[in-house]
Amino acid sequence: MDFKKFLPWIIGAVVIIGIYSWVKGINNTAVGYEQTINEAWGNVNTSYQRRNDLIGNLVNTVKGAAEFEKGTLTAVIEARAKATSITVDPTNISPEQLAAFNSAQSGVSSALSRLLVTVEAYPDLKANQNFLKLQDELASTENQILTSRTRFNEAVKPYNTHIKTFPNSIFAGLFGFKEKAYFQAVEGAEKPVEVKF
Repeated sequence: MDFKKFLPWIIGAVVIIGIYSWVKGINNTAVGYEQTINEAWGNVNTSYQRRNDLIGNLVNTVKGAAEFEKGTLTAVIEARAKATSITVDPTNISPEQLAAFNSAQSGVSSALSRLLVTVEAYPDLKANQNFLKLQDELASTENQILTSRTRFNEAVKPYNTHIKTFPNSIFAGLFGFKEKAYFQAVEGAEKPVEVKF
């Protein structure tokens, strides 16, 4: 039997199997990275949800202080409502979507900061154990949010690198993989904070 006759077929089959395995590897790696991003985004949302739940409890605790400024409470409630109305699809995160989400969450942080500063004028409220516990939990949650956002960015980096490097970029585009946006600092975050006493 003459193997030379079958040699081109064997070489062709090996090349086709090699190309198939290589392209499959590009796709499957991108899918794995994308799943990691989806998980990281879920953790970001979970952290923000925890903060939103704590804000509801905090507002109810603060409402008990009869003289407390209603405008400050209203600002916190409105900022929270705005932040929860913005949804982002983790499979198609655009820089614009992430900026809108980030801006709304920044509004919550700002309103919450004003609320906590205003509380300083109410000694009874500052001594309230429920309020103190909620304040500690909020501080802990802010740290969780920072960690979740950092881990999200860490998950985005290998995915973006994988789909943007050549020749992966050719096949990633064919398979519908698009670059994901990173969390960025809110506008003005680079400026020093002005502290007034």
